[in-house]
Amino acid sequence: ILLLANIFLLLVGLAIEPLPAILILTPIMLPIMETIGVDPVHFGLIMVLNLCIGLLTPPVGIVLFILARVGNISFEDAAKGVWPFMIPLVGVLMLCTYVPEIVMWLPTMWYR
Repeated sequence: ILLLANIFLLLVGLAIEPLPAILILTPIMLPIMETIGVDPVHFGLIMVLNLCIGLLTPPVGIVLFILARVGNISFEDAAKGVWPFMIPLVGVLMLCTYVPEIVMWLPTMWYR
């Protein structure tokens, strides 16, 4: 289910800005995630990471438009330049998704 949630959130991140996506999807997805035993803090981080990766990918990719404008390069060149960074971003996303102890370490220490 976490893999399906990741794929869904990445696809949503391709089309919608993060804030509206969070406002629309959190009330729908959070009860599902709590039912399968995912902590709300863990799910929140998964959701934000997925949607932030979406900021770097076309077609919406507002960060790419800003990069192209600031760097005086074409949108296509900015998109090509970002792709090598997608590998570590997706790697961190998978690590945080499937090893929740990494995400929950600090909240656990704080509220102990």
